[in-house]
Amino acid sequence: MTHIVHPLAHRLGIIRDWKSRWFGSGREKYTRFLKSDVLLVQYLTKRLRGLYIAGIEIERNEKMLRIIIKTSRPGMIIGRSGEGALKLRADLLKEAKRVKVFVPEQLKIDIEEMRYPEGNAAIVSQMIAEGLEKRMPFRRIMKQTLDKVMANRDVKGARIMVSGRLGGAEMSRKEQAKGGSIPLQTLRADVEFAREKAYLPYGVLGIKVWIYKGEVFDDQKNKK
Repeated sequence: MTHIVHPLAHRLGIIRDWKSRWFGSGREKYTRFLKSDVLLVQYLTKRLRGLYIAGIEIERNEKMLRIIIKTSRPGMIIGRSGEGALKLRADLLKEAKRVKVFVPEQLKIDIEEMRYPEGNAAIVSQMIAEGLEKRMPFRRIMKQTLDKVMANRDVKGARIMVSGRLGGAEMSRKEQAKGGSIPLQTLRADVEFAREKAYLPYGVLGIKVWIYKGEVFDDQKNKK
């Protein structure tokens, strides 16, 4: 068995925070809140596919639910004069009713813009998936994307892995491209990780992206 640990889980409580944050909720509500968060995030991920979503975070207390959507294309979600955001809120409430999960009356959806999308692992993985679904050669996509990521001055290292029936071959295999260094065992190392799938006529290709942005120390963490 391999000893691979998810880079986010490895650093929780050290340099990373939870993606779901609850305030003042008792233990008896844990299962209900957890189910609600998982189903809402799954729905939003599917609904907003192709809009370069960097992450979805949830904050909630007894009376309020706040969903933070980080994206490099906020205008496409918000829409003209906020119509898109209102429709998204209505669709979210409709989906919550369909899957029978609890959503409080005060539902807020905040959309935050990501300034440097090439430095975010989730957005980079979606860019690769988009290129593969357009039937572009996988080696060219990996090389061009890696060059774009490494051109960002905050990035110290990156690694891209694509696996599956590459180029429509009968047997699946893995290909990867690397640049710089990625110290996965260093807990203060700021490593972003993302998985994505590219859906092609001959099967699904898996994409993994690691991006290293240097080490985080206590004084930097407090400033953030």
